[in-house]
Amino acid sequence: MLKNPIPKVTNQFQHRAIGIINGKFSPNRTDQLNRGFLIDNKGEKIETVILGKAFSLLKKHIDLEKSYYWIVYPKNKNTQNLHLQVAGIWDPYQLNDFPNNSSKTNFSKLLAELDLKDNYFSVRGELVFVNTQKKEIVIKIRSDINSKNLKNKNFKLVIKGEISLELLHSFVSLDINRDGNSLELIKYEVIEKNLSNNN
Repeated sequence: MLKNPIPKVTNQFQHRAIGIINGKFSPNRTDQLNRGFLIDNKGEKIETVILGKAFSLLKKHIDLEKSYYWIVYPKNKNTQNLHLQVAGIWDPYQLNDFPNNSSKTNFSKLLAELDLKDNYFSVRGELVFVNTQKKEIVIKIRSDINSKNLKNKNFKLVIKGEISLELLHSFVSLDINRDGNSLELIKYEVIEKNLSNNN
């Protein structure tokens, strides 16, 4: 069974921002492996933090000289400044119960079977801002209600792209592509138009 790095949505109004990037992780310091940069195949660097669960995988299984598919949560303040939090590593062989015959397997083909590709992000949340001149939109994402860390309850993502102003305060599901340090809108779907302002 091939494990999907970006799980299917379980609830129509599920907020999320999650993506997959192929690259090498380069820690800032050898004594502090959880912070550093993810360097993609084009040599672009993105500031990255490894979260707890992924950190134990990193220490046990990851060869820092190799490229992996990283499952990441994106954060940004603007379209030039992406920050990633690594939630997991997608390796169907080493880390999942999948027959190990990696010499014959093409990871990007496996991703394509799941309707995914390198640098793809799934973002779901409320459209809270549209800048028609800059062609930018802002999506507000609510973290998991059950999350203990209430400090990071909500966050906003700035995305390059255009959505009609009429859809402000609608709940939208976006397909996003990462280009360098920018997140760019590929396509979107309106899940519910103009949510009431009382949420």
